[in-house]
Amino acid sequence: MNDVPADPSFFENRPDLIRLAYRMLGSVADAEDVVQDAYLRWLATDRETVRQPAALLRTIVTRLCLNELKSARRRRETYIGPCLPEPIVDMWESDSIDDITLPLMIALERLSPLERAAFLLHDVFGMEFDDVANAIGRDAAACRKLASRARGHIQAARPRFPVTKEHGLEIAAAFFAASRNGDMDRLRLLLADDVTASADGGGRVPASQRPLIGAGEVMARHVQLAQEFKQSPSLLIRYAIIDGLPGFISVEGGGMVQTSALQIERGKIVAIYITRNPDKLRHLNGVPVQQPTTQWRPSARMAERHGGCPWRVKSEPGCGPAKEASPHDSTCFPGSA
Repeated sequence: MNDVPADPSFFENRPDLIRLAYRMLGSVADAEDVVQDAYLRWLATDRETVRQPAALLRTIVTRLCLNELKSARRRRETYIGPCLPEPIVDMWESDSIDDITLPLMIALERLSPLERAAFLLHDVFGMEFDDVANAIGRDAAACRKLASRARGHIQAARPRFPVTKEHGLEIAAAFFAASRNGDMDRLRLLLADDVTASADGGGRVPASQRPLIGAGEVMARHVQLAQEFKQSPSLLIRYAIIDGLPGFISVEGGGMVQTSALQIERGKIVAIYITRNPDKLRHLNGVPVQQPTTQWRPSARMAERHGGCPWRVKSEPGCGPAKEASPHDSTCFPGSA
């Protein structure tokens, strides 16, 4: 945006516009493109007559997203394997502005574009239905029905037993260590009986082309992966909150970056979401391979519960081959600028 003049009212609203576009499209790059297009359209308006810049900007972004979704439908229909949203990583500095987690993003993508827009604009961004109607080209009564229908569809995806960030990251650390070190007994204790696992490779890299359902299937796959991890140990980049879920970023065999996000209920992992498609990880390039300034450490409760070792992911006796990024290593992800 260096070629056009800056506009304070736009940049004040830009973070919300990015969030709206991302939740509509599930793509960081597409969201940024839409918001930049919206900026150019905003500059072309008579801004002196605009009483509510935020409402108009959301309207512009929503309409652009609806147009983008029409052209993206065919790409989704031919996508190979599970299709997950591009992961947004909230490292440590702040809490999410809303409660749209990765399972809710997946639920949103199952809605029609108009249902998605009505729900987001009203329920998440607080717009009145009259303004929602103007944004999506339907009357207010129709928008109420769209939002209500969307609300019913996504209700099941809302967390029933929210986990604290600290506890979630403890479980993520235990999962990383047990899975990478081949400790199948400890790994099984972390999983719910009805756990599911989805891996998004997009046909670009190896990944299961259907979700794994149930602890039996998930454990069988990790028995296979344990042999691969012995030959090519994982490099832990960092633990992180990924689309509202605890998880981690790692580099796997062949220098492949991936994110792993864990949905947790009642202390058990009920869903595993792994993004491996390199096209969906480009926006993570440049993230430094180093631990945060305030390094996370497991609680005494977690140490006692899991035998004192799950989070210790360095190559130490009894903890297997997984490796951890050095706190002093300032290099970036493979392939980053």
